[in-house]
Amino acid sequence: MQEIERKFLVSSDAFKKEAFKSTSIAQGFLNSNKLRTVRIRIADDKGFLTIKGKSSASGLSRLEWETEIPKEEAETLLELCEPGQIEKTRYYVNAGQHVFEVDEFYGKNQGLIVAEVELSSEEEVFEKPDWLGDEVTGDARYYNSMLSKRPYTDWK
Repeated sequence: MQEIERKFLVSSDAFKKEAFKSTSIAQGFLNSNKLRTVRIRIADDKGFLTIKGKSSASGLSRLEWETEIPKEEAETLLELCEPGQIEKTRYYVNAGQHVFEVDEFYGKNQGLIVAEVELSSEEEVFEKPDWLGDEVTGDARYYNSMLSKRPYTDWK
């Protein structure tokens, strides 16, 4: 249950033409402590409960546990979450042997687009699409739990 991923800003919307699927996501946090987060997510018609541990020093890996729950239960749990719900569309884009998950945020995080790629090791090599911008792996400002507290539109 070790999650290893790298995160990047996105420099153009060219990824939308390359996406093979997209999903509407609403999520909130029951707990956003930096040592562990407890997230509730609704992705299209499915609900999920996710617990993530503290990130490694590099920001590349952390423990993650997730289970699907009924959408109705997820909707109820969202009402119990800390203030600052996240709304986004996730696009799935193939690049070489990997799938990038590209999140386009709405609401108070409007204007932010971030791409993540999951890896099997911290040293794994992967193909970088042309629309990939600066790497922000390990920059806590881009964690969804932080964006729920200090939205992107408040950064300026």
